Amino acid sequence: MVSLAPDAHVQPAPGSGFPAEPVIESIMARPGVQRVPSPKLTLFMLRDFLEPELCRSLMAKIDKDRRPSTIADANGDYAFRTSETCDLDPSDPEVAEVKRRIVTLTGLDPAHGEPMQGQRYEVGQEFKAHTDYFDPRGADFARYCSVAGQRTWTVMLYLNDVEAGGATRFKAIDKIVQPEAGKLLAWNNLRPDGTPNPATIHHAMKVRAGLKYVITQWFRERPWG
Repeated sequence: MVSLAPDAHVQPAPGSGFPAEPVIESIMARPGVQRVPSPKLTLFMLRDFLEPELCRSLMAKIDKDRRPSTIADANGDYAFRTSETCDLDPSDPEVAEVKRRIVTLTGLDPAHGEPMQGQRYEVGQEFKAHTDYFDPRGADFARYCSVAGQRTWTVMLYLNDVEAGGATRFKAIDKIVQPEAGKLLAWNNLRPDGTPNPATIHHAMKVRAGLKYVITQWFRERPWG
């Protein structure tokens, strides 16, 4: 959670999510969007973005192809991220439809999107407090950012109501978001000057009962791949 080096600033590119104003305008144009009131970060919520039947189908896809989740810049804490991850097939019609809805909402260029992922959390599993951007001074920065650049925006979708636990806590503003099937969260990972925003630190809290399923779509400053 440090500022970008002088030669690593995000450069404006159409559809990249930086600067953020066009994305904010696009999201706010959607009826039902709630913006979390905070000067520290830009965070939006929207309920019922996905229908229950689509959520159930996506959960089944995650169950079918899940694997242990990983992190960049391993910190020696084996329990830092204990969920499972699924790399969703971009050619799957339902996956493509979810991405279409996301880019329609945000106005972001789909070419700047990473491959969409699903995550599953069982009882006791979590992802401890972290940021989605890559630390410019981290050992894995060049590996993950040399082609597509830094992450600009995160869009996360809850696929189910969790029996107990599993909330997302944005620590810098002490905002806790409860899982709710079909609910969307979207936030800007960068400050207005294009440097990483440490106030986006968030914790996928432990599931205490049941299962938790989410989908995550990240966007980059340059086209993916």
